[in-house]
Amino acid sequence: MRSDAREAAFKIIFADLFGGDGERNFRAALYRQAHLSEEECTFAERIVNAFLRHKEELSAQVSAAVTNYAENRIYPADRAALLLALAEIRYLDDVPPVVSVSEATALARKYSTERSADFVNGVLGGIINQ
Repeated sequence: MRSDAREAAFKIIFADLFGGDGERNFRAALYRQAHLSEEECTFAERIVNAFLRHKEELSAQVSAAVTNYAENRIYPADRAALLLALAEIRYLDDVPPVVSVSEATALARKYSTERSADFVNGVLGGIINQ
């Protein structure tokens, strides 16, 4: 299921925010732990690679979208969910933006604060509707 692949990609992006380098051994271990199929691993890799190739651009888009909110106040899990969704929206043509937003919102709900899902949904909605 792609949700499991996204969750693994989310964890890799989250680790990257703390100085992780997305090393292939780390990724492979996460994929094994999540019991991802080969197809799911491929999907997760597409997300992670899009994020790693365009990290600065995606981070700039998040920063621009939250102009009334200090960037350092964004919870890391929320930031990881935003970056994952933006990587999908911008660079994975086979994923509808509404699905990316919904999945990122679900990840924020699971891994962050009570209000994070609304925050992530609002930021992504603003970016999509520009």
